Amino acid sequence: MDKIKCLIVDDEDLAIEVITEYVRRIEYLDLVGTCSNALDAMAFLNQNKVDLLFLDIQMPGLTGLQLLRNLNERPEVIMTTAYSEYALEGFDLQVLDYLIKPIPFERFIKSINRYFKIRQPHISLPEQNSNDNYQDAFIFVKSEKVMVKIVLSEIKYIESLRNYVSIYLGKDKVIKTMNTISNIEEKLPESHFLRVHRSFIIAIDKIDSYTSGSFKIDGNIIPIGRQYKDVVKAALEKKSIE
Repeated sequence: MDKIKCLIVDDEDLAIEVITEYVRRIEYLDLVGTCSNALDAMAFLNQNKVDLLFLDIQMPGLTGLQLLRNLNERPEVIMTTAYSEYALEGFDLQVLDYLIKPIPFERFIKSINRYFKIRQPHISLPEQNSNDNYQDAFIFVKSEKVMVKIVLSEIKYIESLRNYVSIYLGKDKVIKTMNTISNIEEKLPESHFLRVHRSFIIAIDKIDSYTSGSFKIDGNIIPIGRQYKDVVKAALEKKSIE
């Protein structure tokens, strides 16, 4: 079987590195090139066969969406971006999927399976269990203009403060990122993390103690929001031994 020829188009080197690593983990995929802007991508697509395009939206000069509108023949497209507000416009252009950065590998696999379902239905990758390789799992967040690697097993809890999110790690390390807590929540495995308040997500394995109204993690008191009490109770009952 011929491998699926993939092209990555993104103006962030780190984003290219992450997707490149994901592509190399899947034996059916073949990375044939990377481009840092849409004009170079257009030239590459005019000269090379590409089956699947990983395309960033916000790039200097020509945007990813503008590139799509200017292609006469195009491969299947998976959009990759940090900006969810472009999702509707992307789907109007009939893209295959829309991935919000930072992209978890489990979510990446789901996108590849969408490609298989359309183009090669006899192939399907096993979905990743959130417990698999949890100690090695990570995401990237932007902090002070650079993408910072966050190892999930090091997270104690996450707090939303207006337009920023603070991620509290081991050794009293704190990473601040201009993001929303809901966007961060989408990247975290439900088996290890729990939204307990509109402003807080906790790592379940970092809980020291809890009451009906709060958690204690590393000496810090995390409140349980009224609307989250039922969800929190159900999640903790699964983890508890009477």
